[in-house]
Amino acid sequence: MWFWAAYLVATHHPGISAVQLQRQLGISRHETAWMMLHKLRRAMVAPEREPLKGEIEADEFFLGGFEEGLKGGRQRGRKTLVGVAVEVRGRGSGRLRLEVLTDASGDSMGAFVSSTTTKGAMVHTDGWPSYNGLTKLGYDHRPRSQRAEPGEQLLPRAHRAVSNLKAWLHGTHRWASPEHLPAYLDEFVRHEALSDRVGCKAPPPGRRSGPVKLRAA
Repeated sequence: MWFWAAYLVATHHPGISAVQLQRQLGISRHETAWMMLHKLRRAMVAPEREPLKGEIEADEFFLGGFEEGLKGGRQRGRKTLVGVAVEVRGRGSGRLRLEVLTDASGDSMGAFVSSTTTKGAMVHTDGWPSYNGLTKLGYDHRPRSQRAEPGEQLLPRAHRAVSNLKAWLHGTHRWASPEHLPAYLDEFVRHEALSDRVGCKAPPPGRRSGPVKLRAA
């Protein structure tokens, strides 16, 4: 059963939920399928993935539903902050990295870039001050103005990757718990690498990239 489950998780695009795995394996208990799925997710992450290199777009974003009373793009409330870094390959995108962040401080953003990107890489970011320390960390930091021209995206590859992630979470899993979110992020990165379409395609028809619900497990 484990071999069949591993095959389904590795080959099912755009991903498989615990409910789908339960049906495919004929398991009576949802909890058993959920446990198997999360163990397989952890096992499929390469322990020493090669860092991103060359030219990179880096950004951060929140996952979670709408919350009233929050003002400003970086007020988190009960949402989870996630860092995104993606290689620039011509007009397309290369490898992707996603990581849950504790906050949007300079220490956190510097640690995220350092853990995902080779020293000396050219790193494009927005004008958020927390990225200002990247030059001292050994990167060719290229901050971009927040005032993009009409019709121009500030960090198009990073933003496409985020949009695809939200559509994938909403369409495949419906919701994710903050506790297990890193496993979902790693699964998405692996599927994007296998399909070779990181940020290069819009979400398939019928898959909305609206707010993703994060609920306690």
